[in-house]
Amino acid sequence: MPTGPLARVLDSMENAAAAASRPAPRLVAVGKTRSAGEIAALAADWFALRPDATLAFGENYVQEAAGKIAALDGSGIEWHLIGHLQSNKAAQTAALFDWVQSVDRPKLVAALAAARDPGRPPLNVLIQVNVEGEAGKHGCAPGDVPALAAAIAAQPRLSLRGLMAIPEPHPDLDRRREAFAAMRALHASLRDGHPRADTLSMGMSEDYALAIAEGATMVRIGTALFGARPEA
Repeated sequence: MPTGPLARVLDSMENAAAAASRPAPRLVAVGKTRSAGEIAALAADWFALRPDATLAFGENYVQEAAGKIAALDGSGIEWHLIGHLQSNKAAQTAALFDWVQSVDRPKLVAALAAARDPGRPPLNVLIQVNVEGEAGKHGCAPGDVPALAAAIAAQPRLSLRGLMAIPEPHPDLDRRREAFAAMRALHASLRDGHPRADTLSMGMSEDYALAIAEGATMVRIGTALFGARPEA
């Protein structure tokens, strides 16, 4: 059995969930700049540890992901777009990915729905929220979530699955906790009207335990699995 970074991260996630009396969240491995070979090696470790579970893998850029998805066709990986989505990449995104975690404006909703192949399952969608109102940061305002959720839910080729956020990495962990708690409350409100929106994606390598304590059902981890990204 693998005993490397993946096993350690999975154990740490389960321990954080147990300490908070919460279910363990799903892991989305993040592979920005990582090669198809590196991803394949991680997938081999994953399926050795979790042979009956799907490996979710997150990519930031559509063009970078396209080659990896083609190279790893048939590998059993579930592909998530976690980076900012430009409108002109919506059609390609709808064709390549299983999940899009970064929908933050109505224009994307219509474009993704129009491009999703009716022969495939609906595209799983998370609304990205700029929970702290950071200037220049992607994500909709918390107050815009209800209207955007309604627009997604009205599209049969899309499946509204919940919310995603990338809170500011405050050195003060209490401030991070406040942002995660605000997202938990926003997600609970969303589920009042959309009970199938079961996913709250938040937390990364340095703060995923805190996010889990505040109710994350999905965490996005790269550095803790692969090490620091190579310098450009």
